[in-house]
Amino acid sequence: MSCWMSGCPALSMCRGVAALPIACLERAKDLKTRLGILLHKPELGHRTGSSSKLQLGSRRRDSSRDVLEWRESFDQLLKSKSGVNAFHTFLKTEFSEENLDFWLACEDFKKTRSKTKLASKANRIFEEFVQSEAPREVNIDHETREITRKNLSGATSACFNEAQAKTRTLMEKDSYPRFLKSASYQDMTKQAASRGTSKRSHT
Repeated sequence: MSCWMSGCPALSMCRGVAALPIACLERAKDLKTRLGILLHKPELGHRTGSSSKLQLGSRRRDSSRDVLEWRESFDQLLKSKSGVNAFHTFLKTEFSEENLDFWLACEDFKKTRSKTKLASKANRIFEEFVQSEAPREVNIDHETREITRKNLSGATSACFNEAQAKTRTLMEKDSYPRFLKSASYQDMTKQAASRGTSKRSHT
């Protein structure tokens, strides 16, 4: 049915939506996306598992042992590139990937040798993750935030140490145990165990 007739409710609705500010429309779109993800979490988890399995499948030489070692300690997980990728995928389902991204940014920051680059990188990391109302603000206390702010005045490779340690502890005590219990990780461990059994039966 055409909505170009005068008094048509659909036409009134179209005009009403068009009159809304762009910012409102963008927020509504973002909210719709997030709600869609939440409503389809089981499917999302299934896709995550499938994605992780494909990544692991490309590195069969040590992936089985690797996957099983992730549950030994959080350190073991962080030492593994595929482990970090799988954990990052899981954190995305909880909308908390900024914690791991901040930790990784700090690790990269520590490798910086140029003092000029050190200062610019420090400011960029602080503005993105640490300062109040940052775009990807990590969950740290006010005191740690202020200590980190003061460290920027004479940026060294250690200026994010305290904030990074707090974020790491939060992930280890909160997100990491949930990751180990997640359907995607349980699926990975079953596959890793079956591959290990298959290898032993062929030797």
